[in-house]
Amino acid sequence: MPRFTDRQYQRHISVTMVVYVCMMLLVWPLTRSTPELWMKALLACIPAIPMLYVIALLARKILASDEMEQRAHLLALGVATAIVGAASMVGGLLAAAGAVSLDGSILIWVFPVLIVSYSISHWWIITRRYGGSTECDEGSSRPMLTFLGMMSLIIGLVALVSWWQGRLDDTRLGMLAGMAVSVVAMCAFWTIRSFWRRSRARRERLEDRR
Repeated sequence: MPRFTDRQYQRHISVTMVVYVCMMLLVWPLTRSTPELWMKALLACIPAIPMLYVIALLARKILASDEMEQRAHLLALGVATAIVGAASMVGGLLAAAGAVSLDGSILIWVFPVLIVSYSISHWWIITRRYGGSTECDEGSSRPMLTFLGMMSLIIGLVALVSWWQGRLDDTRLGMLAGMAVSVVAMCAFWTIRSFWRRSRARRERLEDRR
């Protein structure tokens, strides 16, 4: 199987996530104004299509990796599953006890939290346990920052248009706020990560010269 590089993976993920954000902000809210049950179910499930494609991309990336990379991917998936499972159990216990009020809409965050946990865990395992790098070159982190910038721009434009048209209800406002916080957090993570990698590479070059 040909190697599926990190740059190709990030490019596919970038396009897919932009499509997902557009669907969540423009298509999914139409479910509230659709009277037919079958149309409501169809509109509600449309945003899941890009996420299924993300799962397929992840499977392709893992299958195209060597044995060490596959082990790192599986360890990261295990850690991410444990984090999401533990958080779900705690949230379920708190909701069952009446300590917090949760509805079914919170399930929409399960997959994004799983992906973020997997990405951070994979980076930590590769860099800390194996002493390697998740990317082939220093400039390959730029596509991710570009993608996050595109997401921020799209979210801002959709929020502006929705506010201008008077369609920004509490649900969509909360969704936009949550997405904005997530994008800012991811931008901070990738910026710090890129700075740390450059600093480490600079120290290694200085040590080699000595």
